Amino acid sequence: MGKTYTRRNVMVGAGATAAVSSLRPTSLHAADAVTHDVRIKSFAFVPARLEVSLGDIIRWTNEDLAPHTATADEFGWDTEKLNQGEQAKIVVTKGMETTYFCSFHPHMKGTLVIS
Repeated sequence: MGKTYTRRNVMVGAGATAAVSSLRPTSLHAADAVTHDVRIKSFAFVPARLEVSLGDIIRWTNEDLAPHTATADEFGWDTEKLNQGEQAKIVVTKGMETTYFCSFHPHMKGTLVIS
C-alpha cells in the first residue's frame, strides 16, 4: 500500500526545501574554510601577518595576563575584550579591513592578507 500525497503536502515540502536550500552559501563551502589561530602572547599577535582566504575563520586566543582585543583600524570589526585564556573568532569576508590593533595596547598590530 503506497503513501498518499496531497497537493498541500507536496507544496509544503517544496517550500521547506527551497527555504533550506537558500540558506546554503553558493560561493563558499564550509568544508573549504580553514581556521587560522593567532596567539596573543607577550603583548604581540603571533603571527603578526596572516594569509587567509574568503570564508576562513580567524581565532584569536589571549595567552597574556592583561586583557587584549583585535580591532580593525577603522573599527569595522572587533573581537571585544579578551581576558587571559579567552578566544574570539571572526569569519573573513570580502571588503573587510585587513589591518588591526589592540585597543588597550595600540602598539600591538597585525595584518591580514586576503587571497
